[in-house]
Amino acid sequence: MPQTISKLAISWGLVTIPVTVHAATAQHSVPLHQVHTRCGGGRIRLRRYCEREGIEDVPYEDVARGWESDDGRVVVLSDEDLADLPLPSSPKAIDVLAFVPDDQVDPLLLNKPYYLGVADPTAARPYALLREAMRESDLVAVVRLALRTRESLAILRVRGTMIALQTMLWPDELRSPEDIVVPPTSQPRRQELQMARSLMDVASEDFHLEDQRDVYQHALEQVVAARLEGLEPPHAPDTVPTDAGLLDLMAALEQSIQAAESRRSNPAAKKKAPAPTKKARVKSKKAPGDRSAS
Repeated sequence: MPQTISKLAISWGLVTIPVTVHAATAQHSVPLHQVHTRCGGGRIRLRRYCEREGIEDVPYEDVARGWESDDGRVVVLSDEDLADLPLPSSPKAIDVLAFVPDDQVDPLLLNKPYYLGVADPTAARPYALLREAMRESDLVAVVRLALRTRESLAILRVRGTMIALQTMLWPDELRSPEDIVVPPTSQPRRQELQMARSLMDVASEDFHLEDQRDVYQHALEQVVAARLEGLEPPHAPDTVPTDAGLLDLMAALEQSIQAAESRRSNPAAKKKAPAPTKKARVKSKKAPGDRSAS
């Protein structure tokens, strides 16, 4: 069972549902470190340096977070200060603000996902009631909560038998794309749109997102294993560049459709990406308190 990050309670009108919060993702980590090339691999370490006293390695227990004002004054904030902020929401509550259609939530605002479990057996029934009400109405709940001392918006949505929580950016944290230049051009012709749709259809046949694998990690492990054995590592395959300047748009679409159909009809070309192999045996022992650059 994933580790419990926090214990909160969904506040839905007068209904309170105690829940546990669990990370919903486990991202791949590539164990690369900064090393010194001249000596052949000495680890590069970052030191905590105090610019006022000139101390080069400040003990971690003497490090806190601070806010520097416009006039240069610094306010040092303790963990107790951050844990006791005067937030409008309860520090242990997930306050339901509204229920909205999923397509009203801009996907660019979505951030980190979590699963919500049931913290108390007596909460199983109201938990199931909220889950099924959202499922039948096809709505998601917009909520406000404080997680790890940071208040944020989030949405609750149904995922199988679970209620998932996904934190959101605040609307004013989303940058406007107004300054990004897209040169004006004429509208695509009907024939070009039909050809583009055909390419979309061909490229999407027999595609299953769950079949995708992290081929970068697999390729990196191959290179590391070869280096450990003193062998020449595998290289990226040669690719034949296409001179796009010699092709008009219709010709490029037609060739893309032909290539996609060829791959679809060739079983060898449809092989799934290789599943990650066992990690190369190049583990570094990490000393306690090691906060070196990675």
